[in-house]
Amino acid sequence: MQPLSDSTNGQQGPQAMNGEPLRARVTITNPQGLHMRPMQAFVTLAGQFRSTVQVFKEQDQRVDGKSMWGLLSLGAEQGTELTLEVCGPDQQQALEALVACLNWIPEEDEQ
Repeated sequence: MQPLSDSTNGQQGPQAMNGEPLRARVTITNPQGLHMRPMQAFVTLAGQFRSTVQVFKEQDQRVDGKSMWGLLSLGAEQGTELTLEVCGPDQQQALEALVACLNWIPEEDEQ
């Protein structure tokens, strides 16, 4: 994870305190890319938080991180860099959990 704010040390940074969204870059390392199983896990996890979750593949390609169809439209293959943007009352916890979710590779996907 490459944090785009100073809030990755387990404490909320200034951005979290003044309503600014938190962001992190994640490179998809799963050999199968962001396919249905990890995508569903991401959407389910994102839905557990009150914060909004946006996922960017490129500057102009933004989708709702709580939408399976939105994530599917990104076509995120291995090596794709995504930016997560989370904003809301539980944004710190959401960002950390969602980054970990994207970095997780199920055993059956390892090659």
